[in-house]
Amino acid sequence: MAVASQKAGTSSWVRKWGVGAMKLTLGVLFWLCASAAFGQAGASALSAQPIVIQMQSHPEHASYTPLGQEQYLSEKSTYTFGHGERPLWEVAPVRTEVPLGDVARALREEHLKARKAEFFREN
Repeated sequence: MAVASQKAGTSSWVRKWGVGAMKLTLGVLFWLCASAAFGQAGASALSAQPIVIQMQSHPEHASYTPLGQEQYLSEKSTYTFGHGERPLWEVAPVRTEVPLGDVARALREEHLKARKAEFFREN
């Protein structure tokens, strides 16, 4: 019988463990599904009556109040104030971009001027 199972193309794992491994796997799967079902059934002990939640009211939340006293986070630093904005063209350095076509032409010329192989090998 062992020779017949080898000829049928069964793997060595199935020959070694046989059908017992499949039964064990199905048993564990059944046990997990059954425990999940009992867990759901146990939740029915809770009351099915709806519970209305009432939030506390905070009437002072959106009312106007005076601002608090100002507090300086860094007392020893100086206070600087700037007004207005400067445009970027006054501040940023001027960069000239090379067009992509010029870069491609330069690379093609460099490739043409590059040293070629001295000999060709043909098979």
